[in-house]
Amino acid sequence: MGNELKVPTMAELFASGQQPEVLFWVGCAGSFDDRAKKITKAFIKILNKANVSFAVLGTEESCSGDPAKRAGNEFLFQMQAVTNIEVMNAYEVKKIVTTCPHCFNTLKNEYPELGGDYQVVHHTQFINQLLEDGKISLNGGSYKGKKITYHDPCYLGRANNVYEAPRDLIKKLDAELVEMKNCRSKGLCCGAGGAQMFKEPEKGEQDINVKRTEEAIEVKPDIVAAGCPFCNTMMTDGVKAKEKESSIAVLDIAELIANAEDL
Repeated sequence: MGNELKVPTMAELFASGQQPEVLFWVGCAGSFDDRAKKITKAFIKILNKANVSFAVLGTEESCSGDPAKRAGNEFLFQMQAVTNIEVMNAYEVKKIVTTCPHCFNTLKNEYPELGGDYQVVHHTQFINQLLEDGKISLNGGSYKGKKITYHDPCYLGRANNVYEAPRDLIKKLDAELVEMKNCRSKGLCCGAGGAQMFKEPEKGEQDINVKRTEEAIEVKPDIVAAGCPFCNTMMTDGVKAKEKESSIAVLDIAELIANAEDL
């Protein structure tokens, strides 16, 4: 699969005097987590199909610093952020797209005060724009008429008010969008934010991801759509805990679009 994916690095393009329109910030999950790598590949397929001029930092990309900051290690966050900012400013980066709302929020809202001013967009916004500009076209394909419920990532929804782009994309698939009882600004966290992704939950009556999955199951979807690699992991684990993996798929919006496009 990797053979036909064109993924230039900023270093390669810079060496040949080229400047891509956008930097695709892959993020730790999209780089190292086997499940999230599929989201990365799906998004790159879309970028290639649309002939978008993009590049990645590759080995020059470090963690955005979001987990460190949320866990209370401000010093480590600033070290990671400043390293990334120096690299991106050296490449004169202007616009960044990322598939991770944690990276999105951190790069957009917390890098400017450290000297990193960029136009940062989430991949659902970017894909929506590609469709509006006619760079790619959709035919609902295998998702036509399917019931899809969308889980709002905290850092995309409540933190940055991005609610419509992912929903617009689901509707463009000719799918039936069914909302959970807690959605949009009242969306329930998947349980992974605030660096919780990397530790076991505290004792309580129920894991948050299982509670959120129950809300998804209530609306009887064929697919739970997510826009965040952490949410994807937590909802997938929730679906497994409820023994519904044979009837409910958990997919990122980029995967839905890439599959529907038959890229």
